[in-house]
Amino acid sequence: MGPGVTGASGPGAAGPVHRALADEVGRLRAARPGRRPRVLDVGGGSGAWAVPLARLGCAVTVVDNSPNALAALQRRARDAGVPDLVSAVQGDVDALAEAAPGDGADLVLGHGLLEVVDDAASAVAALGQAVAPGSAVSVLVAGRYAAVLGRALAGRLAEARALLTDPDGRFGPQDALRRRLDVATLRALLESGGLRVELLQGDGVLEGWVPGSVRDGGPAAADALTELDELAAAAQPLRDVAARLHALARRPAPGS
Repeated sequence: MGPGVTGASGPGAAGPVHRALADEVGRLRAARPGRRPRVLDVGGGSGAWAVPLARLGCAVTVVDNSPNALAALQRRARDAGVPDLVSAVQGDVDALAEAAPGDGADLVLGHGLLEVVDDAASAVAALGQAVAPGSAVSVLVAGRYAAVLGRALAGRLAEARALLTDPDGRFGPQDALRRRLDVATLRALLESGGLRVELLQGDGVLEGWVPGSVRDGGPAAADALTELDELAAAAQPLRDVAARLHALARRPAPGS
């Protein structure tokens, strides 16, 4: 179905995606006290998201094609003191049926996944089948409009035009990504897979536009930028031009 992803950015200490995942983990803990939330991270590579989630007390299984990335994952988990909470499975989206718990995972991540798989709709269906009814799928994808603006500001107008007009948001056959998504396309893709979108926000809304001198201005500037970026994450139309789009979508429980 396509290669796994090893380069997606991780949650760090703050950020809108990290906050959304931490809130979901809190919801899971409140619903099932005394049980570790079971997370399935598809294309999770070296554990940029998996290890922080394990540090929150989750049992995380990472599915990725790259043996080198999975080796780095295990090193990172050891360094973080959570080796017993992180498991590695070599494979891609097709391996989910074997990697997921029999009754479904409590949270499934597909970060940096949908832009590289051959068939995004099939990948969404697999993510939805791997999560337990009533539980959530977190998807993080490359945003189309941020790429358009970035190319235009760099003077690469032909690429900007292609990114804007191509059905998959690609700038040509040499593009490393199979697709970039906008808000409407991402929502439709998730809903067509039987998931209910509860949150759709931007990630890295301002990272491409704030001068480096501001980003490197010390802890106070970094904190101010983080706070501003979190506010911008949910503010349309700023959300729509984020470098990445994040969605949290829930598999309906029976009878809901």
